[in-house]
Amino acid sequence: MALTASQIADLLGLQPHPTCGIVAESYRSPLQLPADALPTAYGGSRPLGNVLNFMVTPTARVHLHRLRSDQMYHHYMGDPLQVLLLYADGRSEVRTLGHDLAAGMRPQLFLPGGTFHTARVAPGSEYALLATSVWLRAEPEDVEMGDAAKLAAAFPEARAQIAEFSR
Repeated sequence: MALTASQIADLLGLQPHPTCGIVAESYRSPLQLPADALPTAYGGSRPLGNVLNFMVTPTARVHLHRLRSDQMYHHYMGDPLQVLLLYADGRSEVRTLGHDLAAGMRPQLFLPGGTFHTARVAPGSEYALLATSVWLRAEPEDVEMGDAAKLAAAFPEARAQIAEFSR
């Protein structure tokens, strides 16, 4: 019997999150990197990394944001996830995470630190269950919410996609 999105969320203890659908941290490294070993932008020590389970649904989406740190998305089950990436160098692209490798989907997606991104399940989809591994663990001050209008001006070739993903 297949589990529903709600059952999966309950089993994994997923809770609403301001950036990434519904989330639960599944691992946090006990290794702390001291502030003097990190770029000054971090402003303090950080755990080496962490892993979050997260679910995206039509009503619990990944909002436009960026992390200071690198991260890797891992697709586990459910529907494909479409991710809009707005890179620091001005490029943009949409990538799809999922299990249909022949269709160009991939089970993992690397997001370089400083990359604005947003994500959604396709219309008619129920959910995508994923995880993200983050190096260094992001503290609230390491997260910047994106302003769709400002990013549309900065990424004119992605203007339509930004509007579509931000609805």
